[in-house]
Amino acid sequence: MAELDSSGGGKHKGGKVRSKKSSTRVDMTAMVDLAFLLITFFILSTTLNKPKAMDLAMPDKDENKTELPVAASRTMTVLLGSNNKLEWFVGEPGKTPGTVDNYGKDGLRKALIENSEKVRASHGGQPMIVLIKPSDKSTYENLVAALDELNITKIDIHAIVDITPVEVNELKNNKIY
Repeated sequence: MAELDSSGGGKHKGGKVRSKKSSTRVDMTAMVDLAFLLITFFILSTTLNKPKAMDLAMPDKDENKTELPVAASRTMTVLLGSNNKLEWFVGEPGKTPGTVDNYGKDGLRKALIENSEKVRASHGGQPMIVLIKPSDKSTYENLVAALDELNITKIDIHAIVDITPVEVNELKNNKIY
């Protein structure tokens, strides 16, 4: 609110008429109040970045493990190599040839969808089990990308397990280790 100071002047001395000097003063109280109201509104209505974390359940380190027999033809093994490459195969290592592929919808996702359909058709509707085996040369980004592809393709049964020396040799033979 602006206000004008109309004081001054007083008595006229000597008959001269002087013009009144007026000082202008702008009251900033309302504008400051509005600014703090807006700041308070935006602080209370803003949501902070939520952490983007994926739930990952790791197996217990209990020695009393009970293992269920699973047909090797139901499992798909994904070996994570270097240079953003991977190798996958269905069955046992060394007995079935591996396929070198990449991450993405034309690579791992396509292989997961096709193999999942084959396993369901050949095993009476039972789902496929995917074993992800990161190597020393793979990156954390590769592991997250592989887990993302599993979530996209809705393959619920998967595990992250250690890579064996036979599988490391497979990666070396395909030059992705």
